[in-house]
Amino acid sequence: MKRLFFIPLFTSLFFFMTLSDIFAQQQVIKLWPESIPGSKLNPSYVESSETGTDNITRASRVSDPELIVFPAPEDRATGTSVIICPGGGYHILAIDHEGYKVAKWLNELGITAFVLKYRLPSDIIMMDKETGPLQDAIKAIRIVRGDAKKWNIDKNKIGIMGFSAGGHLASTLSTHYDVQLYNCKNPVSARPDFSILIYPVISMEKSITHMGSRTFLLGDNPTDDKVTNFSNDQMVDEKTPPAFIALAANDISVPIQNSINYFTALNKYNIPVEMHIYEKGGHGFGMKKLKGSVSFWPKDCENWLRMHKLIK
Repeated sequence: MKRLFFIPLFTSLFFFMTLSDIFAQQQVIKLWPESIPGSKLNPSYVESSETGTDNITRASRVSDPELIVFPAPEDRATGTSVIICPGGGYHILAIDHEGYKVAKWLNELGITAFVLKYRLPSDIIMMDKETGPLQDAIKAIRIVRGDAKKWNIDKNKIGIMGFSAGGHLASTLSTHYDVQLYNCKNPVSARPDFSILIYPVISMEKSITHMGSRTFLLGDNPTDDKVTNFSNDQMVDEKTPPAFIALAANDISVPIQNSINYFTALNKYNIPVEMHIYEKGGHGFGMKKLKGSVSFWPKDCENWLRMHKLIK
């Protein structure tokens, strides 16, 4: 797991000024404006954001989850929307290059984007940390679908997108969307219509998982049942949504077998799925300045979305 780096005061001020500019233009929706089911109150658990020497902005200790809305330009809006789950090993959120920058790219395609700042698994603020992130994802898609007319989107064209551990959350929602994690009268469907998974963690099996993500989500010694339940390739069925998957063959953080297993499981049920394994690119490339064949992943994803009539 990558360590966090402290930064000079002026850099912090610049970052928060940049965030202020973002939030001045985008609406922020509180997922749980009243109270979070199954939460623990801990005033010492305070959200923070830092930018490391690698120029990656990391948010941590999220206790009040939000959706940051990036509406598609009216002149190119397609009605499609995507909820974005940044990665970070279930320990931090790479909120910029796997969140805000992705949202801006989706806007260019005519897609309304929602960046999900979800709670990270923690016994300090959750009664059941392994279901906390999924609880937020389920709530998020119900909010988006329930307010589809408000955002001028099609309630049947709502996707979930995730990077790394965010890809695990996205694939968990895709395979566990009907679990009951909180009381909800007349619940709106939480099933995504499609998923976009970028170098995703899929499995919790020790032989192929990202151990940091597994430990933060399930603890040091999870039961076999929990490992199976959160190994999403094993939870695929005929109702699992179609997927686009992209990753690099030289990813040393998350073994490529994660994506291969999910692809195979979807293919078994004849669910539309496309996977691109690029020769080089490593892990965590997101929307950084890309080099080599991995730089084509946004265009390949765009082509897949167009093929499925999700964009024009």
